[in-house]
Amino acid sequence: MSITETDPEFARYSAAFVEETLQHAALSVHDRFVVQLGAVVAVRAHGAFRDLLGAALDESVAPVAAKEVVYQAVAYVGFARASEFVGIANEVLTARGVALPLPGQSTTTPENRLDRGRSVQGAVVGSDVVDSLYENASEDTLHFQRFLSGNCFGDTVGRSGLDLRTRELLTFAMLVALGGADSQARSHVAANLRVGNTRADLLGVLTVLVPWIGYPRTLNGLAAVNEGAPAV
Repeated sequence: MSITETDPEFARYSAAFVEETLQHAALSVHDRFVVQLGAVVAVRAHGAFRDLLGAALDESVAPVAAKEVVYQAVAYVGFARASEFVGIANEVLTARGVALPLPGQSTTTPENRLDRGRSVQGAVVGSDVVDSLYENASEDTLHFQRFLSGNCFGDTVGRSGLDLRTRELLTFAMLVALGGADSQARSHVAANLRVGNTRADLLGVLTVLVPWIGYPRTLNGLAAVNEGAPAV
């Protein structure tokens, strides 16, 4: 039996609240689905991901863009968790007759991934910040900075399939949904502003995430926005 049959009140007020949140967010349909998909990956909600992915594909999210959400999640939730959602995405896409594998979206090679990654990282957080991270790293921790540049920003964030502005909204959504990543969420408020997103965009992300991630994590995200992009 479905939840609408076993728990009709729960299903009714939950669906009504989801609809209510949409009245208070100015995000495009595409961006709304992208950030919601990323958030439910972060909270490891398999059923919600499957349902949202189907709805996203019915609307304006292309298969490549949907898959990129899961690929980007690797940098923030790790292979162990993200690989589960690669499998679910493949099941949903195959059931809809989408041929796999999808066209590749990588923009790096083993030779240029570090340089490419530092370039993308600089566009997101500022080249001066990237330089300082390398300069201030001890010899025994420098490899973590190379990982961030080459893997996180080169192999992952620098891919095509989603533009950088949308990828930053997605990053913010996943960090907020994860919980325990408050300092990273704050830094990515600034990064969102750098790539062209606004306070309204970030509030829109939080607004459409409330039903999926709950109030504590949403309010932590709101504190980060109010600190880094205060109301004027």
